[in-house]
Amino acid sequence: MQGMKGGPITILLIEDNEAHAELVMRGFKDHRIINRIKHVSDGEAGLDYLMRRNEYTDPQTSPTPHLILLDLRLPKVDGLEVLRVIKSTEAISSIPVVVLTTSEAERDVAQAYKHHANSYLVKPVEFTNFTKLMDDLGFYWLAWNHRN
Repeated sequence: MQGMKGGPITILLIEDNEAHAELVMRGFKDHRIINRIKHVSDGEAGLDYLMRRNEYTDPQTSPTPHLILLDLRLPKVDGLEVLRVIKSTEAISSIPVVVLTTSEAERDVAQAYKHHANSYLVKPVEFTNFTKLMDDLGFYWLAWNHRN
């Protein structure tokens, strides 16, 4: 699959749980939903990647993502703070952010949408359901959804 201008689709996955990250990456790759997935394991690294700081200064190895998958419970910088920074930074505010978390708490959902999350998905516990969610997510955001 390719981006709107013919280049590869890039997803930034900001997820501290290695098992969840592996499921997401494997699910996308198995179904050829994306060409490139970048994974960072804490909120600070996610912001560094998006702001091109520290080890992420090279746009060739750290391309601007077409979609961000963001966990809420992250070390160093909380996911809600990462979301707030993304959506308040003009250069990256139009990148869709899908919160992908285990939290079903109404407060978390409300806070995510208050900070302009594009979608809020709760990670299913069962492997089959988690895989199905990744399939649906990939097809919606990268194939069916029109973006500029």
